[in-house]
Amino acid sequence: MSWSFMDGLKYTRQHEWARLDGEGSTVTAGITDYAQDKLGKIVFVELPEPGNPIKAGDSMAVIESVKAVADVYAPVSGTIVSVNEALEDMPELLNEDPYNEGWIIKLEMENAGELEGLMSKEEYEKHVQQEEEVE
Repeated sequence: MSWSFMDGLKYTRQHEWARLDGEGSTVTAGITDYAQDKLGKIVFVELPEPGNPIKAGDSMAVIESVKAVADVYAPVSGTIVSVNEALEDMPELLNEDPYNEGWIIKLEMENAGELEGLMSKEEYEKHVQQEEEVE
């Protein structure tokens, strides 16, 4: 099985990604290609409310697939500035394009150091390989 891993993103151990947008402190976040593959066909996404504060590791969304219901965790702390409302009508965007059209939230980051604490593309690829070996 081969999954795509993107340069320029930071990754969590729970299979979320984060991308710093431009020079500011806005971060876009979603689930990885590996996560969407493991979940299977995604049929529903419960999005959070914009304006809400969120801490790294807190649930930022709930994804329902034909296999399971899974929490998606915030990769960094901050305030939710927008959510991908397209997912309400087209949750399959998470399966089809998890890194671009299938983003989940944008947030105004509190602490840039949290982003630096996440895994690089190479570290995340190793993490996925180790998880696959355990299965």
